[in-house]
Amino acid sequence: MDAEVIVVGAGPVGLMLAGDLRFAGADVVVLERLVEPTGESRASQLGARTMELFDQRELVHRLAAPERQRTGHFGGLPLDVGGLDSPFAGNWKVPQYETEAVLARRAVELGVDVRRGVELTAVTERADRVDLEASGAQGRIRLSARYLVGCDGGESTVRELAGFAVAREGVTRQLLRADVAGISVRDRRFERLPAGLAVAARRGDGVTRIMVHEFADDAKTVRGEHKFTELAEAWFRVTGEDIGDGVPIWVDAFDNACHLVTDYREGRVFLAGDAAHGQMPIGGQALNLGLHDAANLGWKLAAQVRGGAPAGLADSYDDERRPVAVCTQNDVRAQELLLLGGPEVESARQVLAELLAYEEVSATLAGSASGLNLRYSPGDGHSLLGKRLPPAELTVKLGSTTTTALSRSPKGLFLDLSQGQVSVDPVPGWSHRVRAVAATRPQDGPLSDVDALLVRPDGYVCWVAGGEIALESALRTWFGKERP
Repeated sequence: MDAEVIVVGAGPVGLMLAGDLRFAGADVVVLERLVEPTGESRASQLGARTMELFDQRELVHRLAAPERQRTGHFGGLPLDVGGLDSPFAGNWKVPQYETEAVLARRAVELGVDVRRGVELTAVTERADRVDLEASGAQGRIRLSARYLVGCDGGESTVRELAGFAVAREGVTRQLLRADVAGISVRDRRFERLPAGLAVAARRGDGVTRIMVHEFADDAKTVRGEHKFTELAEAWFRVTGEDIGDGVPIWVDAFDNACHLVTDYREGRVFLAGDAAHGQMPIGGQALNLGLHDAANLGWKLAAQVRGGAPAGLADSYDDERRPVAVCTQNDVRAQELLLLGGPEVESARQVLAELLAYEEVSATLAGSASGLNLRYSPGDGHSLLGKRLPPAELTVKLGSTTTTALSRSPKGLFLDLSQGQVSVDPVPGWSHRVRAVAATRPQDGPLSDVDALLVRPDGYVCWVAGGEIALESALRTWFGKERP
């Protein structure tokens, strides 16, 4: 075979997944239709949980001094995102081309084979592999891998060729969007005017991000190619300002079309990111949602490739990630109504603005949007079960460390906080997949009442001492059978 896993799509999601797979020992090839990255900055926001995942992968220092914004929004209403329980609380402004470049460098450094200018044309699933046909500069190409993952966006070729079933919702609203040089308009954030919504944000390089929505355009959305003249005319109708002399860097539109595959897996083929789910990019959740898909799938598929993965591990990707997409799409629909609805939504906006003044309401919405509130299959166990391992400083035998540093491994983590030392191996038979670390229990914070816990390679707690689940059961569920 050409690889153990072939990933189609060299955007941020595909590159994150490929790097994680390779870090965990899988042989990975990435196929990308484009010969070069676009260099466009469409998605420009990384949330707190995404930054934690980047920190786990030692990538934060590679970002070029991203700006932290402690105030976000929900449907255009100000939302405090800076008070969340994370060292990266807030929204971080990082252009998509930079995110993609950082992830690409990591993937290549780890040994991922990235092949550009290759377009997928056929997918045939066999009992023990997936056969692919593609076209490139050298003509027709044939490839085989044990597994295939489509990270190729909303118009996914993998999704179509592999026959995934998709639930779709049609278009009723759209926003025109562009990066424009040579214009001078005041910055505004979600300014609702009688004719529509206007957004303008000038960057340090003099380029202004423009977005405009006309309330009257709800029933006649335009799909396909969008020219700058259309955007400039819409901007004038909404704001009364002429930007027609500007120089567009790029122009596009996004709408409220929504899609979600009925299953993230079909045999040996998986989908992640926009290939699996798509919604209006309000609140900056689309890219982050896809990156979190990659973090969830990478270690599971790598375990499948290496052999010895427990039954159902690969299927748990769909079990865990699809419900998150459903919740996100509901969140986006609510924001879309508040942000792009006409005068009829003003009463609802006023009520929500009053509710957002309450810390619990604000923290709930901010935590959900950031991914920090995510909890996988908690059952009735400890409050940490199913949640991410909380950030904390720890004292260990050789000095000090952090929970993030302990998570920088392709293995799971057994963290013993009971005595500060491990006299015997607490996870005999699983040392090939789980490493044990003893640390002094913190005096305060979410770990202050915990004797021990088991953490998956993606950083989520899957067992807590004293709970209903036996340690051996959790080990077998997530890490397979023990070795003699």
